[in-house]
Amino acid sequence: MKIGLFFGSFNPIHVGHLIIANTMATTTDLEQVWFVVSPQNPFKKTKSLLHEFDRLDMVERAIADNSRLKATNIEFSMPKPSYTIDTLTRLGEKYPQHTFRLIMGEDNLEQFANWKNYDKILEYYGLYVYPRPKSKESEFKIHPNVRLVEAPLLDISATFIRDSICANRSIRYMVPDVVEEMIERKKFYI
Repeated sequence: MKIGLFFGSFNPIHVGHLIIANTMATTTDLEQVWFVVSPQNPFKKTKSLLHEFDRLDMVERAIADNSRLKATNIEFSMPKPSYTIDTLTRLGEKYPQHTFRLIMGEDNLEQFANWKNYDKILEYYGLYVYPRPKSKESEFKIHPNVRLVEAPLLDISATFIRDSICANRSIRYMVPDVVEEMIERKKFYI
């Protein structure tokens, strides 16, 4: 099976993530998209980061009705911070019957040369890239192992959602109902 890996903090998962994952699963040759919930992104601060099991739970609830989408906690038992190449290697060892591709936003191409072993990611896995607002041009866009995927241009951020929660503003329609209910019930981000 050809599987697209969508890495992120998902703090919280929102409709932008879901639209991109569903677009990748239904308009490309990817048979499934796996959400790789990262305990700690090496490029992000962890101050407002919920516990990884809470974020995984939100992702699982958000995608429960879509058989083409799956959540994985593969990085939970790996050294922190997690590096994408190490996770790709671990997944390849655990699931040798699958082929993995990395899904990323066009804005991440600007920093991609800073990633650990980015050249190996390109060579052995390849990238499926979706458009992002205000992205700059990158030489990676013309690489033969980079596939640009037509997808809605979305500018929804988890930071905006967390800030809205702190300011007691509605997050309705920005996150799935099950995620909104869980955030309210567990008083996340307050």
